[in-house]
Amino acid sequence: MPDTLPIVADPLVRFQEWMSEAWSHEPDDANAMTLATATPDGAPAARIVLLKGADARGFVFYTNLESRKGEELAANQRAALLFHWKPQGRQIRIEGRVERVTDAEADAYYASRPRISRLGAWASDQSRTLPERTELERRLATYEAKYPGEDIPRPPHWSGFRIVPERIEFWQNMPFRLHDRTVYTKTAAGGWAIGKLFP
Repeated sequence: MPDTLPIVADPLVRFQEWMSEAWSHEPDDANAMTLATATPDGAPAARIVLLKGADARGFVFYTNLESRKGEELAANQRAALLFHWKPQGRQIRIEGRVERVTDAEADAYYASRPRISRLGAWASDQSRTLPERTELERRLATYEAKYPGEDIPRPPHWSGFRIVPERIEFWQNMPFRLHDRTVYTKTAAGGWAIGKLFP
């Protein structure tokens, strides 16, 4: 049976190693992650979003603040993330509190997006009922006319969230379902308590 994962003190180091290896095997959206949110009364919802930043502060993604996930995160500022890389037999589970990114961060990422994506952020009432596809196309054409060049301001309803991790689990597939699970839990002093879990 393969050896279990070596322990590293900083989970971000292990995360970056696994993410780098995932990109080498999954060049299309290795940064895709499941985002789980819940309403204040506990009704859950999950969807795939793309990780756009990861550092010691947390894990960042961007969205319409008026979308279902945006409204749920505003009302219940806790969330979970799940990365699953089947070719490597790996998962990473992240749980923590949620905070908004700064306006400067949101502006910088928004400016890096393709023009049509920036226009789409204006045209889409994300998560709301769309009577027919032509309505979206009409709205997109309206904003294309309004902003004919590359100077497209970030909509006030579009920004990013950072998941500040309190618990991170690294799951490695092992033969006979005797998987290796290493869990990092944030301590009151700001460090990480590290342990293993039964598979």
